[in-house]
Amino acid sequence: MSCAGGTLVLLCIVAGVSAGLMPYPWHASCQVEWTIGESCSVVNEKIVNQINAWKGESGCGVLSDTCPKMPCGQNCLYELVSQSDDQIKATHATPVARYVDDVSFKFSETGSKCKVEGFSTSQTWYAVLDFGTNYCNLRNLIDGAGYTDSQLVEVTEDSICTQYTSRDCTRY
Repeated sequence: MSCAGGTLVLLCIVAGVSAGLMPYPWHASCQVEWTIGESCSVVNEKIVNQINAWKGESGCGVLSDTCPKMPCGQNCLYELVSQSDDQIKATHATPVARYVDDVSFKFSETGSKCKVEGFSTSQTWYAVLDFGTNYCNLRNLIDGAGYTDSQLVEVTEDSICTQYTSRDCTRY
């Protein structure tokens, strides 16, 4: 059996996942953990502020010489669902197709640092591959909140974060 044609390709992807041939989660999603050298209350506030700053369409990106085809950035269309001291829930819609992903952050203090557990998953039931979009949903907020690689420790991998190693957060 060769993997050609729409339905057959989908079946081959599912078969590859179930056989352990595809190194990604069964459903387009991402789990990531960061350790950040600030209190959780400060990290929580910065992420909420960033979600609110990217609520509308203004940060969705535009076509240019460096990005001749959409999407060209997704720092937009976030919506805060709920916030507490130890958790944030939000959604993010993709600018072109308006697919919606659920985004969450859980916070726990570890000494003078904050452990942040991020999770993003597609609401679209049939989503398998996502070009790293679910990772970027989370990481774009962390970057937008002002945290750089030198300020945090990140832990994730393809087996828990769809297409992590091939992500491009300048687009997604």
